[in-house]
Amino acid sequence: MDRSTWELRVFGAVEHPFTLSWNELLALPRHETVCDIHCVTRWSRYDNIFEGIQLSPILERAGVRPANLRALRHNGEDLTPEHGGPARLVVPHLYFWKSAKWVRGFEFLEEDAPGFWEQNGYHMRGDPWVEARYGRADHARMRRGPQR
Repeated sequence: MDRSTWELRVFGAVEHPFTLSWNELLALPRHETVCDIHCVTRWSRYDNIFEGIQLSPILERAGVRPANLRALRHNGEDLTPEHGGPARLVVPHLYFWKSAKWVRGFEFLEEDAPGFWEQNGYHMRGDPWVEARYGRADHARMRRGPQR
């Protein structure tokens, strides 16, 4: 990936749409967070250290305020492309499919809409503490088991 042409676009239902270059993103204050990774296939990895840019200054500039992390490093190492490098989203309190890899922009919508995983049967929220893995129809089918 050529970081000299990399950009992060912030647009949609925001007051001030804008684009950041890689160097502009790196100039923002860094933050570390420790979080667990939970996969819908029932494995977890605990105490991961991500370093990156909190979204709050980006979203404040745009005119919105969710609390997530734009990760640049994991456990002290730069993110590799296979794990979403050079920068990925980390939403520490949800299943990891909500922590999208290879994010090149944020489009803010007036209403919640299903993304790729949700369109393919995953839960809209994805809270691992209540096992919100699958959408309602798929969740009921998974609890019943295979039909004969």
